Amino acid sequence: MERIGILFVCTGNICRSPTAQGVFEHLLRQEKLSQRFLIDSAGISSSHVGAAPDPRSQQAAKARGVDLSKQRARKVSVDDFQRFDYVIAMDESHQDVLLRLQPDTNDRRARVHLLLEFAPTLVSKDVPDPYYGPLNGFQRVFDIVETGCRGLLAELRQRHKL
Repeated sequence: MERIGILFVCTGNICRSPTAQGVFEHLLRQEKLSQRFLIDSAGISSSHVGAAPDPRSQQAAKARGVDLSKQRARKVSVDDFQRFDYVIAMDESHQDVLLRLQPDTNDRRARVHLLLEFAPTLVSKDVPDPYYGPLNGFQRVFDIVETGCRGLLAELRQRHKL
């Protein structure tokens, strides 16, 4: 059985995309679907490579039963477009970078989307960056990301008949 690859992408891979990775992995465990997926996260910047997620992201996630502590930041690479079926951007600026980075070949596997495409009840297309704000901003981002991840999982269940 081929696994469905999903890569979540934000700026530095220490706030939004690790939260999305953790939330999505948590949802997959709850639904007993983990073995069907390959999940990872990355940043468009290399400024935090090797760093753990922001402590405030970890705190907001841990309060909801999601552990981000084992994740480490990395930069997105061209190879990711072959490895992952879906590359999920946290905001439109990330999506623009990813669309420019994606190789222009006939066998392009990855599909670039915004996470909030899968959250039609939310007004914004972008997951806000909580980095320069207080802890409650990280809690709000967790809620937004969870809504997007639930919508993404529902879409993938339908699309891939899971």
